[in-house]
Amino acid sequence: MSAASETAGPTIFGTVTDRPLDLAAHEAAVADRRAGAAVSFQGVVRDHDHGRQVVSLEYEGHPTAEAVLREVAAEVAADPDVYAVAVSHRIGPLEIGDAALVAAVSTAHRAAAFAACARLVDEVKARLPIWKRQVFTDGTEEWVNCP
Repeated sequence: MSAASETAGPTIFGTVTDRPLDLAAHEAAVADRRAGAAVSFQGVVRDHDHGRQVVSLEYEGHPTAEAVLREVAAEVAADPDVYAVAVSHRIGPLEIGDAALVAAVSTAHRAAAFAACARLVDEVKARLPIWKRQVFTDGTEEWVNCP
């Protein structure tokens, strides 16, 4: 990932990976001299869900997941206020505290950056064909976001 140049169109980065996600790398990817604001988000695995203790979690992705992720990133980057977008989602087994979703957006002003980052995260969560399997302390499990 590299910083956006002053003359190029918006920088867009999106990936689905089984490797740990790096928030600082996403923030660096949206760096732009024109930007007065860069907003980032990191969704981490928590140890509970709806009052139940989670002991392990796994994300499984459809083969189209990365293409969908990049499509969403491109849609957000098409906003003329947005200079750069970087977003990644992790698949495979994750531990409590691991980053599952990382996003960063840069714009000229803070309100636009917050709005664009929120839209990015919301659209990824709504459209990405990735499913989560949670295992609870009592040995039961559930799949979340399955069609």
